[in-house]
Parts: sequence; structure tokens; C-alpha cells
Amino acid sequence: MKILIIIPAYNEEANIINTVNKIKNYKKYNIDYIVINDGSTDQTKVLLESNKINYIDLPYNLGIGASVQTGYKYAYYNDYDIAIQFDGDGQHDINYIDKLIEPIVQKEADIVVGSRFIDNTSKFRSTKARQLGINIISFLIKMLSGKKLLDVTSGFRAINKNIIQIFAKNYPYDFPEPITNYALIKNGFKFKEVGVMMHERVGGSSSIKLFGSIYYMFNVCLSILLLDLNKFGRKN
Repeated sequence: MKILIIIPAYNEEANIINTVNKIKNYKKYNIDYIVINDGSTDQTKVLLESNKINYIDLPYNLGIGASVQTGYKYAYYNDYDIAIQFDGDGQHDINYIDKLIEPIVQKEADIVVGSRFIDNTSKFRSTKARQLGINIISFLIKMLSGKKLLDVTSGFRAINKNIIQIFAKNYPYDFPEPITNYALIKNGFKFKEVGVMMHERVGGSSSIKLFGSIYYMFNVCLSILLLDLNKFGRKN
């Protein structure tokens, strides 16, 4: 199977080389990678070029949704079977890639989310304010879909070929993970959440601002309530 890791990166000069090197050293699967440089204003692009790292350069900062969708378009046009989101900030652990991939390989799931909260694998669970926000979104998705998803905002995800095609055509620019998770659940895709290790970032700053604020939560919940599910296909 052809497997691609998509690494969105915005001003990740402190982390990107170490992140890519860990992927290169991963031996359990033969995996390709692509870094999406989302208009970084620091030395990220210089480091990518000088270290001969595979990357796509966006002309200016388009945001996490557009950045990740660029990776999905790359996966679609290059006929990949599985695509994995993997943050460029060093928070995701490459050693848990197999846990994400296996349910898809075994056709037990169409999408697999790496979770900090489903078990005690990860000691790092983010701030209390962020956890409160995650719980609010999780509750809303449970009320609307009947399915409990604990780590609704996790950017550590693997999807199959069918969903790659869907995301290449339609992917939200704002709040992409909770929105697409909800859409896929509602549309009948097989969903699995697995425990993974996550780490606190060692440099740079998060692209997610005001995560625990009422403003953020209101917009995420409103986006879910107003979502056009037809954009995200239906399970055959």
C-alpha cells in the first residue's frame, strides 16, 4: 500500500528537521512524506531546501485547513492508499503510526484518530482550558451523531483512499478536525479512536489561538450545526 504522511508547517524552524528525521528513520512501513510550508515567515523554508526535504510551498499563510487539504490533494493525485496527518511541531509520536494504520489495512475503519484521552498512553493532555473545550465539542457530536469521540480536535489521523478523495475536493478551512470527524460519522464511515502518545511542543507557538474561549467554542459548535453533510460523501 502507498502511504503518505502530510506535515503542515507554519513557522516551525525549531521543530521541522527533527520531525522529518524521525519519519525518515521509521522502519515499520515504507512511508512517503510531504511537508506543506504554509507561508512561513521564519527559516522553515530555508531549512526545508537546505536539507533537501520534500515540500510544497504555499505563497502565503492560508491556515491549517488549506494547508492540510493541499496535502490531501497531493495524496489524491499521486494515488496514495492511506494519508496520515502529522503535525510539524513535534507533538505527534511516529512510533504510533502502526496503531493508526492497522485498522485501515485490516478494513476495520475508514478513519482512525490518535487520542490522548481514550486511555493512559499519553501523559501530556494539554491545558485544562483546552480539555474543557474538547469536552464541549465531544458532547455536541455525541448528541447529534450518537457516537462518543473523545479527542475531537486531534490532528493525528489516518484516512483511507475513499476519504482522501473526499477531502481533496472538500475540506473546511476552519476547525477542520471536529467538523470532518462529525461529518464522516454522520455519513456512515467506519470510525476508530486509538490511544497514542503525544508530546508537548518544544519550540515555536501553536497555530490554534483562543482554544478555550467561549468565542472559539461557539464557532466550532455553530459550524457543526450548520454543516452541509452532502459535501463529505456517504459510505457505500
